[in-house]
Amino acid sequence: MWPQIGGLRTLALGTPGELRANLNTLVLAGVKTATAGLLDEYAEQGEELEQVGERLALVDDHDALVGVVQVTGVEVTRFAEVRWDFARAEGEGDRSIEEWRAGHAAYWARVGTPVTDDSEIVCVRFRLVSAGDGGAGDLGT
Repeated sequence: MWPQIGGLRTLALGTPGELRANLNTLVLAGVKTATAGLLDEYAEQGEELEQVGERLALVDDHDALVGVVQVTGVEVTRFAEVRWDFARAEGEGDRSIEEWRAGHAAYWARVGTPVTDDSEIVCVRFRLVSAGDGGAGDLGT
């Protein structure tokens, strides 16, 4: 199960360190409005898919609150069928869907979960609700 902060499930992007810091910066700047995950990881970790309207606590390497996002869309699709508009919304600078696929395949291979064209990907879209720790009072706003 994923940790929670103030009753919200956490959203820990990428891997700890520079990658997570960069991804969080993109979210806080409004550039990154989507993220992709492997459906198998949800099952392995006993997690349900995000729901439209759900708020998630964006966290840093130490599970400290960085901001709050609200889920605006969730779709499960094959890796080979992830659309360019979604990949572009991830805001990571990919110039084409092929570049996005190559980068994500390399990332998942590095973390020990190689993907194929048939791997099921959870495509989550979100909007930034609040930035900074703001205290528990801001989590529900």
